[in-house]
Amino acid sequence: MLKGEQIYLRTIEPADADIILKWENNSDNWRVSNTLIPFSRKLIQDYVNSAQDIYSIKQLRFIICLLENEKEIGAIDLFDFDPYHHKVGLGILIAELEDRRNGYAKEAVLLIKEYCFNHLNLHQVYCNVLSKNKASIDLFEKSGFTICGTKKDWIKNKEGWLDELMLQSFRV
Repeated sequence: MLKGEQIYLRTIEPADADIILKWENNSDNWRVSNTLIPFSRKLIQDYVNSAQDIYSIKQLRFIICLLENEKEIGAIDLFDFDPYHHKVGLGILIAELEDRRNGYAKEAVLLIKEYCFNHLNLHQVYCNVLSKNKASIDLFEKSGFTICGTKKDWIKNKEGWLDELMLQSFRV
């Protein structure tokens, strides 16, 4: 468990399948997760049962929980883990609007960066954020990430094409 002042991060457990299914199948999140179709319960259950070793499956999900009441408020994911080049991608979700803008996401990002740099011995952590997502850009910049590039017309949605920014944070 990775513990902060307001939240802690824990790896997923079999009992998390229902909440992960709810979050993954919320179509409001699909634009940022590149999801096009809903996930089945079996697919999520299989993922939960196999998702414990970042070295074998190249990804790892942590559940973000409040310290005060252990409520699960979101998830933070490491993906595209590359132990040879010492890098990993990062994604985060605070599921409910009322849990956003309370500092939980920043605390989770800082905890996961410390884990990546000091436990996995990585050189960099990166993330991809839609250029219109000012809240996420602010979150990552305040957490020590810098914008390193723009992928033009990268994501298509019903309004047209969206640019995606790539941000990086390096071990110092």
